Amino acid sequence: MTTGISKGWLPDNERVKKNTAIMIIGAGIGGLTAALALQRAGFKVSVYEQAAELGEAGAGLTIAPNGMHVLNHLGLGKAMKTIAMTPRHGAVMHYKTGRVLVDIPRGDTQVEKYGAPYCQVHRADLHAALVDAVAANDPQCIHTAYTLTDFSDSGEAITADFENGVSVIADVLIGCDGIRSVVRSELFGKEEPRFTGYIAWRGMVPMANLPQELTGPDSAIWLGPGHFLTRYRVRNGALLNYVAVAACDGWQEEGWSVAAEVSEVVETFRDFEPNARRILEATPPDHCHKWGIFDRDPLPVWGHGRVTLLGDAAHPTSPFLGQGAVMAMEDALVLARSFELSESLATTLQRYEDARRERGAFVILESRSNLKLITECNPDTFGSDIHRNEESLGLADYDAVTVAI
Repeated sequence: MTTGISKGWLPDNERVKKNTAIMIIGAGIGGLTAALALQRAGFKVSVYEQAAELGEAGAGLTIAPNGMHVLNHLGLGKAMKTIAMTPRHGAVMHYKTGRVLVDIPRGDTQVEKYGAPYCQVHRADLHAALVDAVAANDPQCIHTAYTLTDFSDSGEAITADFENGVSVIADVLIGCDGIRSVVRSELFGKEEPRFTGYIAWRGMVPMANLPQELTGPDSAIWLGPGHFLTRYRVRNGALLNYVAVAACDGWQEEGWSVAAEVSEVVETFRDFEPNARRILEATPPDHCHKWGIFDRDPLPVWGHGRVTLLGDAAHPTSPFLGQGAVMAMEDALVLARSFELSESLATTLQRYEDARRERGAFVILESRSNLKLITECNPDTFGSDIHRNEESLGLADYDAVTVAI
């Protein structure tokens, strides 16, 4: 931990001004949503990304209505209509027989219940839309090839040091740098993420490679002992994204996404019904990757002084409720609203953390519980009385645009 952090409590009388310099570390979904939300609130933002070029891996995202409230509020609703797909139905199915165990209405029912749709989108498409929106407000906002090495809080400002030799001074630093966050480690000490005991394969299959009978319902998950496979369409229905999850003794690979052989995932899911296997078998050789699934225990506090965390840096969540990206979006908008509504910087950051910490912890723990449920259940007796998702847990009811903070 840098020595300046221990002195970093904010003076209560330091007022929030529109020219407050806000530094964001990380240009992923959370960092860019935070940048856009703060820009729209009238603040000056600079984003520092370690990658030399902007871009996101070829993975799919589900954006539940609580996430769509944020995107609609930030002016990206029109873009989502062109890049995302709104499924009509989802289903939970038996891994061996393909029998539908739970039918999940989507489509118009989501708008009627929550005021926003449930969407499926290619991560790269959403990322590109966010980059364009941020750059349209400020072409100089995003800085690439900036790897954070250290930062210090003098009590009057934050100084961030980067691997390229550049130091940057700002009033506030927001760590949006993911599950292996440097900002988090500097604040609270280095601690390795917790391996969940599961790995996942991700694939993208062109719909043109699949027969028509494999296209319905619009999204589905097959439940099997110690394994499950979920698939849904993205890029306006042109691609089928799947995630195949299986128990594993450990994960030693470097990186969050490692090239994998299609034959490996096909063999691992050999007991699944023919339709599920046909999807896996249709994966182009260069479109299959795997990664270990990690999370962390909830933090008792998210920040100190002029520094706080957002998204996976604050509450890295396993993907078993499909809420990881959505939670970062919620954080981003609540943070921007806190800047708008608060009179001092100290109040701003505390208000944001108080509004989000309990929800972040809840999703971490409920995602863990859902993994146990869906991998240890008996598919023969699984039904809607057992099924848990963002609706049954009340997560979809949340609206970051209007929630009290």
